Amino acid sequence: MTYTISSARNIFPNTLAADVVPATTARFNQLTPEDQLAWIWFTYLEMGKTVTIAAPGAASMQLAELTLNEIKKMSFQQQTQVMCDLANRADTPIGRTYAIWSQNIKLGFWYQLGKWMEEGIVAPIPEGYRLSANASAVLETLKNLDPGQQITILRNSVVDMGFDPNKLGGYTRVAEPVMAPKEVSKRTQVSIEGIDNPTVLSYMNNLNANDFDALIDLFLPDGALQPPFQRPIAGKDAVLRFFKEECQNLVLVPERGISEPADGGYTQIKITGKVQTPWFGSGVGMNISWRFLLDPNNKIFFVAIDLLASPKELLNLIR
Repeated sequence: MTYTISSARNIFPNTLAADVVPATTARFNQLTPEDQLAWIWFTYLEMGKTVTIAAPGAASMQLAELTLNEIKKMSFQQQTQVMCDLANRADTPIGRTYAIWSQNIKLGFWYQLGKWMEEGIVAPIPEGYRLSANASAVLETLKNLDPGQQITILRNSVVDMGFDPNKLGGYTRVAEPVMAPKEVSKRTQVSIEGIDNPTVLSYMNNLNANDFDALIDLFLPDGALQPPFQRPIAGKDAVLRFFKEECQNLVLVPERGISEPADGGYTQIKITGKVQTPWFGSGVGMNISWRFLLDPNNKIFFVAIDLLASPKELLNLIR
């Protein structure tokens, strides 16, 4: 059998991903821009009670500094219009700037706006403002989810704002500088119950060490990676760019896994565990599965990362 990315996506089909995340994100996207902004603000306050949002890295803030300072000097009415334009994905200079930022810069941007709203520097939600019934329902859904699902929805609510980058033509993406890999002496090695495959162990260890060059060498030239609730990213160049832009300083904590032979001498491996992000620290771990398809030479043809439906899924390794 010759595998394609499409067929590879079907390995371990009984994996139960947290479908509530894309469903809630879709409901958020149907809100009016005003309700979206109010929802983000109320969510920021609500999550502050249960989840500590870490301050963004200095690089993220520096790359957004010019735009933030521009907004800081505006009147409240102008600030509100800028935020509504971002939610509307309007074609504005700030919307175009925002469109080419990496995820971390966008998160840093909204983090700072939230802090300034608390301080009265940026236009606050009007006193006495009440969320619409639809926005309240989305917020109530969010409250009942586990923290890993909450932060994924919060991320999704802001990363697709701004002008559509597909309409920009040619552009250069703006992302944080790539950190140097950890020194070998400071690296830790994972252990995974039931798994001793060197490629999978190296994947985890290299990602934890920010050693993206060694990490991408584990992939076939046409290898692919599928982030949670996204389309697969195909080709080593594109996968490497994703690692550098979106995966710095992650902490992967794989726990257990199973390995099975697949057609054509391939091997399929499923791992479950947790991932901690620099945005939310060690207190919040997202429940994750990794589904690997390795070729006969133990190179990665495909890996899917799934945000799991519940902590119980960490123990679900039945094919």
